[in-house]
Amino acid sequence: MKIGVSALLKRTVLEAHKRALYRFLLYLTGLPLHLLVYLFYLLKRKDDTYEATIAEVERELSDGRRNEYIKEYEGQLLRKAAFFQEKRSREEIRREAEKLADERLKDEVILRTDERLAQIGTKKETYSAYFLSLLERPLFLVASLVPGVVMYVWLLLISNPFLKYIMERLVQSVFVIIGVGILVFSILYISPFDPASNILGESATPEQIAAFNRIHGLDLPYLQQLWNALKGIASFDLGSSFAGSEDVASSIANKFPITFTIAMFSVLMAIVIAIPVGILSATRPNSFLDTTFMFIALIGLSIPNFWQGLIFILNFSIKLNWLPATYSPGNALSMIMPVVVLGTALTASIARMMRSSLLEIIHEDYIITARAKGLTKSQMLWKHAVGNAMIPVITVIGLLFGGMLGGAAVTEKVFNIKGIGSYIVDKQFIPDIPAIMGGVVYIAITISLVNLLIDILYAFLDPRIRSKMKQS
Repeated sequence: MKIGVSALLKRTVLEAHKRALYRFLLYLTGLPLHLLVYLFYLLKRKDDTYEATIAEVERELSDGRRNEYIKEYEGQLLRKAAFFQEKRSREEIRREAEKLADERLKDEVILRTDERLAQIGTKKETYSAYFLSLLERPLFLVASLVPGVVMYVWLLLISNPFLKYIMERLVQSVFVIIGVGILVFSILYISPFDPASNILGESATPEQIAAFNRIHGLDLPYLQQLWNALKGIASFDLGSSFAGSEDVASSIANKFPITFTIAMFSVLMAIVIAIPVGILSATRPNSFLDTTFMFIALIGLSIPNFWQGLIFILNFSIKLNWLPATYSPGNALSMIMPVVVLGTALTASIARMMRSSLLEIIHEDYIITARAKGLTKSQMLWKHAVGNAMIPVITVIGLLFGGMLGGAAVTEKVFNIKGIGSYIVDKQFIPDIPAIMGGVVYIAITISLVNLLIDILYAFLDPRIRSKMKQS
């Protein structure tokens, strides 16, 4: 077992050295261990054959060779100065000649040393080679477990292709979230709106505005304000909003689940309805059923959310009195209309994408081959076609889900839902920077996690992605 772990670690270290970022993380995560190992490496090199050979070559190349090089470079530099009519002192030329001579002598020593070691079949042992040789020793693994535990955990994680794939996507998501935070803050910072004037009113004195800016840190330089905002997002401490002094993190924690729940039910509704509809349309192209489904889907894409919501309230709430007109957290019936309104366009988009994707897959060569081998239409459809057709559909679902989280404000306003969308809209005209930053960035975090889930689904649905993961 120990030999297996040593071989796995050694192979993973070799793979990590092929990529600059992984090589950097290798030394960063194991910094305490590498410092100790490098110290022993330096002590070992003192008695190494390479160091002894260097010393021998340096003795052979005596000071006479250095003086010869200095005279040669002095002559070249003097001729160059005379040709270009440069005024240079003798001491300056002497110093430059000595520097050039030392560099040349050093290169010559290294070259002759390598040639001599090649003749006797010996080469210089680098630190990487020395560290890899230590990984083959079980005693070293046991002794280095405590100082190198973070590095070993990281190496074991990236040794698994699926975990490595997930880690890379997580790192990408972190950079995306940081970029979103910087972009949103910069836009709010250069916005012409003045939070102090908007909140305190036109009658506010310059002293009151200055005090407001000082309390909320708006008088600080741009970079310091940006750092404070990013630090607050990372630590989940967003401070208080400019208006009302409410705790931003608590407000988002109360409002975000409402929007997320409605969006999730809308996605589930869309998947349950749109996938079967798309499959039925693709298997019966240009039929009455296909034409009817696609016509309804086109209508669903064309209807504005706010108009559909108002029509629903007018008919199902006011006229028929079947459903509540506004959302109530304790009433499940009040979620039906918001979910349907928010999921209508999503359902139509997924159905159309499923149909077009499946129609394209059905005419691929491998599907025709499957038919020729005697597979039934049902076997061909479910074993070969639907799984491959789902790949672009999953992409559409992920993208539209992100748009639903960010664009649910209209639906929330129509149904009086106190969600994250309407919260951001209400705060942007102040602009309430902590509230907007928190809402937008945490939506970005959710979208990044959803996209990570989609990437993982890709790996399970597409064998080509799994093959690339194992090769990378």
